[in-house]
Amino acid sequence: MLRSVFMVTVSVIITAFISTCCVIFSLLGASENSIHKVARIWATMLLKITNVQVSVLGTEYISTERPQIFMSNHQSDFDIFIVLAYLPVQFRWLAKKELFRIPVFGKAMKKAGYIEIDRQNHERAMQNLVEASRKIREGKSVMSFPEGTRSMDGTIKAFKKGMFHLALEAGVPIVPITIIGASEIMPKRSLKINPGRITMIIDRPIDVTAYSEDSRSELTERVRSVIINNFHSRR
Repeated sequence: MLRSVFMVTVSVIITAFISTCCVIFSLLGASENSIHKVARIWATMLLKITNVQVSVLGTEYISTERPQIFMSNHQSDFDIFIVLAYLPVQFRWLAKKELFRIPVFGKAMKKAGYIEIDRQNHERAMQNLVEASRKIREGKSVMSFPEGTRSMDGTIKAFKKGMFHLALEAGVPIVPITIIGASEIMPKRSLKINPGRITMIIDRPIDVTAYSEDSRSELTERVRSVIINNFHSRR
C-alpha cells in the first residue's frame, strides 16, 4: 500500500507540473497539436513510473491521412494514459465535464482542444458533439469511451449513442479499441496501483456510410461486439 501511496503522490505532482507547463505553453502560442504531444509525454511518464507495460496490436489500422473516431471500453483511469501514449496520431478527447473542473488540469485539457461532454444535459451534449464535428472537419480524429464511465466489474456496459450520431454526421470510420487488463492495474474507486501488463487491440475501421440514423443501434452493437469479442479472446 505504501508503494501505491508513493506512486499516486508522484503522479499527482507530475500531473500538476505538466498541466501548468501546458497552460504556460499555450499562453506563449503553442498549438493544440503541441499541447497534445506534451500530454503524450505525460502519459508515457506515468506508465513508466507505475511499472505498467503495454502491448499494442493493430496500429496499422490507424490512418494518418484522414480523421477517425476511436472508441474504447473503459475499466480504469489507466485507459487514458494507454490511449494517449500509444495512439500515434493527433486526436481530441471527448471527456466528461467533471474532468474540466479540476484546477489547472482542466485548463490544460481545454488548451489541448479536448471537448467536454455534459451527459446530464442533452442540449449541451449535442452542442459538444457539434464542436467535435468541427474538429473532425479540421482533420482531427476524436477519441471517446462510449460506455460513459468506468466499469465497476470489468464487464463492457451498454454504449451511449451520442458518439454514433457524431460518426454518422461526420461520415468518418469508427475504430474499435479494446483495452485488456487495466482494471487489474487500478480498479475503479481504488487508489491502489499494481504493476503489470495491459494489452490494447486496435481493430479494423468500421465504415459508417452503410448506416443511417434509423440503423444507428445496429452500428452501436456492431462496434460493441468487436470490442467484446477482442476482450474475451485475449483473456
